[in-house]
Amino acid sequence: MKLWILRHGEAQGHARTDAERNLTEHGRAEVLRSAAHLIGQPLSAIIASPYVRAQQTAQLVQEALAFKPEIRTVPWLTPDGNPQQVLEKLDTDDNVLLVSHQPLVGSLISFLLHGHQRQPQPMYTASLAELEGDFPLAGLMSLVDVKNP
Repeated sequence: MKLWILRHGEAQGHARTDAERNLTEHGRAEVLRSAAHLIGQPLSAIIASPYVRAQQTAQLVQEALAFKPEIRTVPWLTPDGNPQQVLEKLDTDDNVLLVSHQPLVGSLISFLLHGHQRQPQPMYTASLAELEGDFPLAGLMSLVDVKNP
């Protein structure tokens, strides 16, 4: 399976709540540059955080790829999500794109690669990590590449 992990694009500095922050124009452009790396990939699902900036990021990717299935919105991909819980909920062997936030994305990648979270993967806004493995299990996936917009 392949697992792509995309951090949302640059977002506004302030909003009524953190969950309501929108992407900036620069953030939208970043996301589109990252989405270009997914063209032609065997993507079967897009799963995203419910936060506005992650939803906007997922929608831009969906449109750029002309991806037909609906975006799955889940509560376990928020910034303070738990990587172990993500793996428990991810029960799939499909090729999936996760759209989320720091610090979760960096910790999740470290957990998938090393089986621990002591060395979080640096992930800038709209960074796209590609991982491969037989199953999405702690310490059993390999990092193919990280693309920064």
